[in-house]
Amino acid sequence: MIQEFSKINKVEGELNLPGDKSISHRAVMFSAMAKGTSRIYNLSNGEDVKSTQACFKKLGIETKTVKDFVEVTGKGFKGFHKPESFLDAGNSGTTTRLISGILAAQNFESVITGDESLSKRPMKRIITPLTAMGARITASENNTLPLKIFPGENLHAIKYELPMASAQVKSAILLAGLHCDEETSVIERNPSRDHTERMLGLKIEKSGSGKISYSSRKDYPDTKEYFVPSDISTAAFFIVLTLLSRNSLLRIKNVSLNESRTGILHVLIEMGGSIERESERKAAGEPLGDLIIRGSELNNIIIPEEIIPNIIDEIPILSIAGIFADGNFTIRNASELRGKETDRINAICSNLKRLSLDVEEYEDGFSFGGKIKNSNPVFDSFGDHRIAMAFGILSMQLHSGGKINNFDCVSISNPDFIRQIQNITR
Repeated sequence: MIQEFSKINKVEGELNLPGDKSISHRAVMFSAMAKGTSRIYNLSNGEDVKSTQACFKKLGIETKTVKDFVEVTGKGFKGFHKPESFLDAGNSGTTTRLISGILAAQNFESVITGDESLSKRPMKRIITPLTAMGARITASENNTLPLKIFPGENLHAIKYELPMASAQVKSAILLAGLHCDEETSVIERNPSRDHTERMLGLKIEKSGSGKISYSSRKDYPDTKEYFVPSDISTAAFFIVLTLLSRNSLLRIKNVSLNESRTGILHVLIEMGGSIERESERKAAGEPLGDLIIRGSELNNIIIPEEIIPNIIDEIPILSIAGIFADGNFTIRNASELRGKETDRINAICSNLKRLSLDVEEYEDGFSFGGKIKNSNPVFDSFGDHRIAMAFGILSMQLHSGGKINNFDCVSISNPDFIRQIQNITR
């Protein structure tokens, strides 16, 4: 599907966005693990979260939509049923890695598969620590999907230091640790997203320049009522669109303001963006509030290494802001981008070159500068929802607009993107 965008004049209005994808995955998983019925409000409607729901359905979990919430009836400790077929995680790395930690402790064999893109993503990063806990897991020769997970008869607690920041790997280990009597501990030098710790109420300690997270059988989830804040990664596209549009004002309601996710706000504010917070509060351990964004003049800044894990998913749209900001834009220490739904470093650079910008690609990032010379470009999404939406936002800032190939991949995280754009643009 080719999606065409025209130049917009301004942004105004109010948005209520779908629930945060990372929190939605966990709300479904923790509800499925608890014994009894949980309710989830504002669950993400993206394909990735639907993949998580589908996997747990095969494990015997009943899920139904009732008015404005989703009801999940959990099976309790090691209560899942052996699936009759492969568990298809679709395009979702979060589904794959987190559910592996849960399946490693079950009393049956299971196999996780995924689409072509997910089947290229690295899985050794979870196989190594889970194997150290006593799990038995096999993968392809390249340590990719499919993953075959054998009954977890000898699972035991470990102390593990993450070689690189990854909330998915950390969560896989902590979820496996929920099935052990002794405490499992995960050490991270560069803190990553902490939704798992917050939502389960896990113990966290500071350690030097990093932190240690713990889990054990006593932390196993109970039934709960979850309200999922709006996804700040989804909000980032509309934030940047508003900042780049003159005389614009947008309010985004109930956005996740978890400190492990708000790095994008700090960077954009430091670049000169007008972003204010209102009505801050908490729901199920997660902070949220409203964001008020106004059109602004931006300047590119030096982005510090330590903030990269916090903004890794927002780098595609941040690079779009960088095109219209004064000065050259540079991202380094972000090699993790090459292992996403596509090689996002290469994808971003390829699309930027279609504007005739001066682009340098590095193993761990990229830089660019210069003036846009191509007046009506055709970009490629590379099958990646964040690339598709980022260059959709860019197209709305170009004099003659732009086109995006394979735009339908946005359904992975936000199938209502076009409708939302239409509601706030003039």
